[in-house]
Amino acid sequence: MSPSTEKLKKTALNAWHRAHGARMVPFAGWDMPVEYSGVSNEHMAVRTRAGLFDVSHMGQIEVAGRDALAAVQHISSNDAARLKVGQAHYAGLMTDTGTFVDDMLVYRFGNDHFLMVVNASNVDKDYAYIVEQIKGVGDASAVNSSSRYELIAVQGPAAREIVQQLTSVDLDTIKYYWFAHGEVANARATISRTGYTGEDGYEIFVAPAQAVRVWDALMAAGRDVDLIPAGLGARDTLRLEAAMRLYGNDIDDTTTVLDADLEWIVGWNKAEFLGKTALAAQKASGPTRRLVGFEMVDRAIARHGHDVYDDSRKIGVVTSGTQTPFLKKAIGMAYVPAGKTAQGTGLEIDIRGRRARARVVPLPFYKRPRG
Repeated sequence: MSPSTEKLKKTALNAWHRAHGARMVPFAGWDMPVEYSGVSNEHMAVRTRAGLFDVSHMGQIEVAGRDALAAVQHISSNDAARLKVGQAHYAGLMTDTGTFVDDMLVYRFGNDHFLMVVNASNVDKDYAYIVEQIKGVGDASAVNSSSRYELIAVQGPAAREIVQQLTSVDLDTIKYYWFAHGEVANARATISRTGYTGEDGYEIFVAPAQAVRVWDALMAAGRDVDLIPAGLGARDTLRLEAAMRLYGNDIDDTTTVLDADLEWIVGWNKAEFLGKTALAAQKASGPTRRLVGFEMVDRAIARHGHDVYDDSRKIGVVTSGTQTPFLKKAIGMAYVPAGKTAQGTGLEIDIRGRRARARVVPLPFYKRPRG
């Protein structure tokens, strides 16, 4: 093992990944599995059966206290007052200019207790930012509780069948973006009906000491439906088909919530939150650019960083792009001027010096079948 690898953080499942042939890569300071049996194979397993992901590199920050709701309302774009205990939602951790410090899931554990799941590369930055921003709110404190949790995701049409074998919690009672506390494989757990793949599934929070037991039990419970372990490569292609934004690519501290076409995560009715004034002004004038989805017309694959053109004029940049295993299309997302966002609008993308035609299409690219 190289010295640089030794410095990387490791999840509790690291030895399991290595023992089972995962290709490991450095990611956000962690030693993580990017693939086991190939990105396409893992992608298709999640779309048609189920895949098992170690996402323990994600960060957890808890805010608690009598004024915890006010603290979360101040830093978050979404309206946490609308969350019931046992419910979660997607939100932006906001700057005062309406851009993203990060994106996150916010869980309401209690009336005065919230958990935020943030991106691995941003944990320390997010925690310091939250602590600073909630100082004047009142009785609310933040704790970086990332070391308390391992996070395992079971994603795909067979996810409920697999997890239900290992828990007495009735999974049919957990609605999408809700969660419950219970046991999985005799380990205390929080079972959240969430994910980053566009499929139905569950993200399971367990203590690090219980992670291998739970993982092994899930693998065994999924044997009859051909559950396979999946890495970060498939997680990325799956989330792109579902048009889920990736911090650092599709959103960052230069892109506003409205630029990213995420107005649905803005709690306009809140009295105040970081960025509200800036976002209200932008909404009134109209964003000058917006994130759109596109698919390639020519045989070519657009990637992150490729320039987007309208005739000879550069008008934007690709934020995410790939050839998707399930849709079997070359797709991507890009920021383009507001006048170039209509469905069917033609674009040209510079791919290693060659212009390839693309067209704007609706997002998301993929919606899972309901029922």
